[in-house]
Amino acid sequence: MPRSVNAVASRQRRKKILNRTKGYWGRGKNVWTVAKNKWEKGQTYAFRDRKVKKREFRALWINRINAACRQNEISYSVFMGLLHKNNIELNRKVLADFAMNHPEIFTAIVKTVKK
Repeated sequence: MPRSVNAVASRQRRKKILNRTKGYWGRGKNVWTVAKNKWEKGQTYAFRDRKVKKREFRALWINRINAACRQNEISYSVFMGLLHKNNIELNRKVLADFAMNHPEIFTAIVKTVKK
């Protein structure tokens, strides 16, 4: 009896990876083993960096809030402590947006918190 290899499924599986690696540099786009390894490594980086992205954005928001706080003569840590003490539930993303795009609103929040 001849050996059954199911070439159709194997070709589809390989073609799926090669289609995903279009645009890769060098042999990473057309040599099966290289393309498979590059694609798997890319997926690993994508998984890791989705978490790093959140970390970096939080750091950016904190920097922006801190800069706006310093312009209003208050430190970041004191400002955040007073926000929590006064039960003002604005997250860092919204506060950073106010600090960048609506400084008058941010100044009003700082004045409210200082009282």
